[in-house]
Amino acid sequence: MSTCVIVPAAGSGTRLGHTEPKAFVQVDGRTLLAHSLDAIITSGVATTIVVAAPEVFVSLAEAEVAEVRRRFAGGAGSGKGRVPPEAIEIIVVQGGADRVESVEAALAAAGDPDTVLVHDAARALTPPSVFDRVTAAVSSGAEAVVPVLPMIDTVRRAEESPRWIPLDNDADVEPVPPGEQPDSPGEQPDSPREYPDTPREQPADVEVLRGDLDRGSLRRVQTPQGFAAETLRRAHASYRAEVRTLGEAARAATDDAGLVERLGVDVVAVPGDEESLKITYPLDLVLAEHIARERGRSHPDSV
Repeated sequence: MSTCVIVPAAGSGTRLGHTEPKAFVQVDGRTLLAHSLDAIITSGVATTIVVAAPEVFVSLAEAEVAEVRRRFAGGAGSGKGRVPPEAIEIIVVQGGADRVESVEAALAAAGDPDTVLVHDAARALTPPSVFDRVTAAVSSGAEAVVPVLPMIDTVRRAEESPRWIPLDNDADVEPVPPGEQPDSPGEQPDSPREYPDTPREQPADVEVLRGDLDRGSLRRVQTPQGFAAETLRRAHASYRAEVRTLGEAARAATDDAGLVERLGVDVVAVPGDEESLKITYPLDLVLAEHIARERGRSHPDSV
C-alpha cells in the first residue's frame, strides 16, 4: 500500500514572533520542517512526502529536504519502519493562499497513493509511533483517522453580551462652557464640571460564559490526519463546489478531517501524544526546545 504524507508549510510565524513561515522557525538548531521530515521518514510509513511551501520559500524548503537526506544517508537516523529512507520520494511544491489550497497543490503532485496523511509542520516533534497508528487504522478500513488526546481543562462556551460599563474615575468630563459664571467664588470659570446628564458609563461587548461542556466527551485533535486518498480528494472537490456556489458564505475549513466529515464519513480516533504539541506561541517554542534537547541527550544517534 502506497502512502503519501503531505506537509503544508505555509503557516505564518507571526504569533511566534517571527517574520518567516512557522515551518522555517528553528528548534534546537533545525527548522520545524526538518524535524517533521525526520519523524515521517523514521516512521517508515511514507512512500512519498510532498511539502507545500510558499513561493518565495520553495528553494529553502528544497534545501531543508537535502539536509534531511544527508543526515539519513550519514546514519543519523535508521528509518525504523517499512519504507527505508533512501526509497522515499520527497517533492516540494508551491503552496496556495491557504491550507486548503496548499493541500490541493500537494495532492496534485502526489501521484496515485492509496493513503494520504496530512501533517502540520507546526507539530514538528510528533513521535513516529503516531504516524504508524494513524496509517494502521486507515489500512484496517477507516476512511478518516485523527490522533487525539483527552480534554483536561474545564471548557465553557463563550458568548458576547452588550453591557454598560463604568467609565474610569479620571475619564474626561465636559468643561464649563465659555462665558458661564462660576457657582462659587473659588471656582474657576474654565474648570471641569460634571452635569447631571454627563454619561458615567459606556457600551461594550463583554464575553459571558455559558454552562459546562462535558469534557469527558471532548478531544484535542492533532496531526497527522490520515485518509483513504479517494475520500480526501472527494472532500476537497465537494468543498470547492460549495465555495463556487456560496462564495464567502461557504463554511470555513479548519482541517481536512472536518471536510471529510461533511461527506457523512466517520472520523475515527486513535491515541495522540503530548509531545505532538502545536508550536504556535513563544511558550510552545520554549517547551519544544526542551523536548528536542532531551531527546538529543537520550538518543544522541537519532534524528
